[in-house]
Amino acid sequence: MNGQHRRTVCVAALALLVSWTAWAQQAAEPAKTIPAPKAHAKAVIQIWLSGGPSHLDTFDPKPDAGVDYSGPLVSPIQTNAPGMKISQLLPLLAKQADKYSLIRSMTHGDNGHETAAYVMQTGHVPSDDVVYPSLGVLVSYFKGYDHGYKSVIPPYVVLTASLGRFNEVGFLGQRYKPFVTGGNPSQPVFAVEGVINLGISEQRQRGRRDLLHALDSLGKAMPGNPSFEQLDRCEQNAEATLGDARKLFDLTQEKPELRDRYGRTQFGQSCLMARRLVERGVPYITINFGGWDDHDRIFQKLQQRLPDLDKGLSTLLQDLSDRGLLDSTIVWCSGEFGRKPKLDWEPPWNGGRNHWGSCFSVLVAGGGFKGGRVVGESDAKGERVAERPVYPPDLLGSICELLGIDPDAELPNSREMKMQVMPLWTNGRSGNDLGRLKEIMY
Repeated sequence: MNGQHRRTVCVAALALLVSWTAWAQQAAEPAKTIPAPKAHAKAVIQIWLSGGPSHLDTFDPKPDAGVDYSGPLVSPIQTNAPGMKISQLLPLLAKQADKYSLIRSMTHGDNGHETAAYVMQTGHVPSDDVVYPSLGVLVSYFKGYDHGYKSVIPPYVVLTASLGRFNEVGFLGQRYKPFVTGGNPSQPVFAVEGVINLGISEQRQRGRRDLLHALDSLGKAMPGNPSFEQLDRCEQNAEATLGDARKLFDLTQEKPELRDRYGRTQFGQSCLMARRLVERGVPYITINFGGWDDHDRIFQKLQQRLPDLDKGLSTLLQDLSDRGLLDSTIVWCSGEFGRKPKLDWEPPWNGGRNHWGSCFSVLVAGGGFKGGRVVGESDAKGERVAERPVYPPDLLGSICELLGIDPDAELPNSREMKMQVMPLWTNGRSGNDLGRLKEIMY
């Protein structure tokens, strides 16, 4: 084997490592040091219910509004938090309500998937001129490689499919993009992209490496050569790094009983994987749980989907609490909007709900958010905000504050314009601080 071929093989062995550390190696100036509020939280788990879940059928039931609004879900259950009732299909979450608070007056008025997803994840109104980064990308910028983050696991991880809808990195650029795992953690092998190869066992990989070394006659003929020694060190580091990553994503290391509690579904096992990533020090994890765009036959679908959400999210909250991680980990659960409170019974909808951005619900927990509270109120039919409107930058700005990120901090951009983390969402108010969720923040 000649030196050129040996170098080629080593480069191939390092390709995965390079792809994982690209965030730290792209040409970019280090972020400026920005004064920030005191941090309560170290990590965020975002549970994104893509498509828009119905608030009436989850966290803001309205049994007295009549069958055209509540459908068959007329028996909401009391949680372990006084005065808080949620859907009858969420009995496990009802027992964990002391760990989370509900925002029942979330609003932005946008009924388009793409634009509503954008405003809920960036806090900014969509514009043709500029694309702002999502909250996950902001955390990658403020808490990632520019600020002492050392792990080979990128600071922003998405389980398991991309959020889509808009370009998350916005004007901050690819340096801060999320790592999207792909694969399905509920399968016997979680085939994480670039880490696990289903066609090649670990034993076979070792055999290939041993064969490569056996054939390396040039390396053997030149012991002590500085160039070859450097390549050997790179190969060893790459193998150690990828081996460590394989162990991290190997859920068989968890107790079967705990995996059962989370639910042996893609969502349930993603929640368990998110907890493992938090333990590893990853500051932002998104679980993209799709399929909530229920324009037709919503109750048949929710009978299957809500139990999955109930098991996964309730166990995640309890597991984080048991491990002493909930106080430093924010969990927030939301979609881009809610669903129209009044049901459409006519064919082909047969009991469906359309998009509804006027009023919907968000769950927040941990990391400085108090539990057992309700923020705001919707009207009797869940159609409008009746009390204490909460806008996207209010929610995201509050999360930023708890992470120690100044919501008013300016962001670098090629236009040299004043672009800040969160906008002033006026609506009759002045100043960012007026909308913060102070009533449920420590």
